[in-house]
Amino acid sequence: MEECRLEVNGIGLHCVRAGEGERLVILLHGFPEFWLSWRSQLEDLSAAGFSVIAPDLRGYNLSQKPDRVEDYRIERLTGDVEGIIQAMGRRTAVVAGHDWGGVIAWATAMRHPARVDRLIILNAPHPAAFFREVRKPMQLLRSSYMLYFQLPWLPEITLKAFRFAALRWIWRRDPRRAGAFPPQDVERYIEALSRPGALRSAIHYYRALGRRRRSEHQRQLRTIDCPTLLIWGECDRYLGLPLTKGLERWVPELRVETIPDCSHWVQAEQPQTVSRLMLDFLRKDSP
Repeated sequence: MEECRLEVNGIGLHCVRAGEGERLVILLHGFPEFWLSWRSQLEDLSAAGFSVIAPDLRGYNLSQKPDRVEDYRIERLTGDVEGIIQAMGRRTAVVAGHDWGGVIAWATAMRHPARVDRLIILNAPHPAAFFREVRKPMQLLRSSYMLYFQLPWLPEITLKAFRFAALRWIWRRDPRRAGAFPPQDVERYIEALSRPGALRSAIHYYRALGRRRRSEHQRQLRTIDCPTLLIWGECDRYLGLPLTKGLERWVPELRVETIPDCSHWVQAEQPQTVSRLMLDFLRKDSP
């Protein structure tokens, strides 16, 4: 693996890449991580003959950190993905995303369909499923932190308190497998979030999403025509399993793989299973 920096869509992104294969796979991390969450897949997919790149999303870790909430609107985020594909000298790529990276991956496949030849999503809801389920009390309760993140400055203060004690507690409590987040990885995530502007930027993703009406998001829904793999840890505390259902209209070529006794943090808990499912999907559905 090697580090690189790409200037795309008017912003500098720090990336880690591996492999020199013909097919490009872009791995998009979620909140509140950075490229490190894809470490196992960088190794496994590159060893299988793919060219793989995992950026720090804008605002995270070593990537540039714009100040404004509007700099984190979904069209800017999907533009970053398109820019990575162009910067890597490719016409298309396999786009994979977990959590917020999955939100961006869904949107990239809808906004830039000619750029995405395969789509892989890990524990990130399709927007149509999310708007359907969030009307129900259970998912509304699970997603209540998103409403809290709309507040100014208070989320940053509470998350930073006592050296990010809340996040440390989540990474210790959530996983079903003990040791999914070893102490050295937790410290690297905390170090990345401690960089000037990083935590603010991470929360701006939610603020930018919340500043649009539901009707605006729904008007942007498009059918995803490329083969799509949805991997889901069944014991996700934040995103319920019903979010994987009822997507036939929007994703005709959808394959759903659930992982029992696994939390939201699927790559950390079940890295070998995630890599196996991804490789099986890519090999069976080669263009």
